[in-house]
Amino acid sequence: MAGVGVRPYWELTFDADGDVDRRQRDALLAGAARERLTDLVVFAHGWNNDRSMATRLYTRFFEPFPELLAGSRARVGYAGVIWPAMRFTDEPIPDFDPAPPGRAAARAAAAGEPVLEDALRHQLTQAFPGREMVLERLAQLLSERPDARSAFDEFARLVRELISVPEDSPDVRFGADGGEGTPGMLADDPLEVCEVLTAALRSAGMTVWPGETVDAERRPLFGGGLTRMWSGARELLRQGVYYGMKRRSGTVGQMGLGPVLGRLADEAPGLRVHLAGHSFGARLVSYALRGMPHDARHVKSVTLLQGAFSHYAFCAELPHERARAGTLDGMQERIDGPLVCCYSKHDDALRTFYPLASKMAGDSSSFLGLFDRWGANGFDGIQGVDGTRRIRLGEELPTSPGCVNVDASAVVRRGAPPAGAHSDICHPELARVILEAGRIGRA
Repeated sequence: MAGVGVRPYWELTFDADGDVDRRQRDALLAGAARERLTDLVVFAHGWNNDRSMATRLYTRFFEPFPELLAGSRARVGYAGVIWPAMRFTDEPIPDFDPAPPGRAAARAAAAGEPVLEDALRHQLTQAFPGREMVLERLAQLLSERPDARSAFDEFARLVRELISVPEDSPDVRFGADGGEGTPGMLADDPLEVCEVLTAALRSAGMTVWPGETVDAERRPLFGGGLTRMWSGARELLRQGVYYGMKRRSGTVGQMGLGPVLGRLADEAPGLRVHLAGHSFGARLVSYALRGMPHDARHVKSVTLLQGAFSHYAFCAELPHERARAGTLDGMQERIDGPLVCCYSKHDDALRTFYPLASKMAGDSSSFLGLFDRWGANGFDGIQGVDGTRRIRLGEELPTSPGCVNVDASAVVRRGAPPAGAHSDICHPELARVILEAGRIGRA
């Protein structure tokens, strides 16, 4: 495949309903047998905007593999999952962001103007087809920033309409990791939600309104009208869109990738499969375990990189609701090897915004306790699973079945607000984690 340096390499493209490109699937199934592969590494991207960006990510991430495998007898193949996700244009990826925001959008962001720039609006149109009129009105409200509560009510209603899915859509089943329903950000009082998100943006180092000065932290955030809350409204749009991507990742994983993995077990017996995913892609490969045949044992490792889903997803008993389990309870037992979760304290997207966006309506958690209940495994690792092991990056990685948390903060540390180091994953040290977790190339 042109543009990706490792060979052999295949792509698997899925639509929003989890339907796979059959020609690509069949090419992978036939190629894995033809190449007599011993191991296949399957990687799923997170919130990237298009195939070209995903391909660039795979090129960079897979680059260290040949050297790390030098001298090994393993015959390793690679597959990149392409699925309809998106990323807001003000979240650059360290070192190789192929689509930085335009000058006008960059100036607006620097000035604290919560606009819906043309490039982002186009991407939202692609991600949510048929919602052009909704996006037009959202853009108009962000441009005009009315000083009226009713405008925030309308904005929140439009965000819900943008990301809504039909009742018969498989996405309806895949929005939660702990059995919860619609997050509070989409159900609570819109102005209060925007107030909280505006404060969170400022705490992450963002300019939250035009004309804000360096001594802003010494001034009250609220007051002077409601127009200052429109930065929070734009953040509500971002987090609402990401909630839509979160649901979709579960659909694509369980309904799409899982069955393909089942076919691999049948048509390439003996092939050792290793799953890896970044952000919502980590959620995608985790839900793929639910979509595999129950007796399949060919997945030898799963590596989650900055996973943007609940740190309680795999637990048998939610600590805040003992009668319920995480939606991925026991899925780690379908891996004939470790479930490895790499996390970083420098991931601002997961430290601050993920728990705010995940909190349920009516939840009384304080800000100090919010992350305990609604946190993401990409910030503090898998929680609530007995026997989970915890190590630092570079220490010997356990390869026996079970959950392993790896503190990758030493290398996953670069990135600007609001996402921080969330996308700083292209490091040889993380490539080595995947190889060690799956014992790829080892006797």
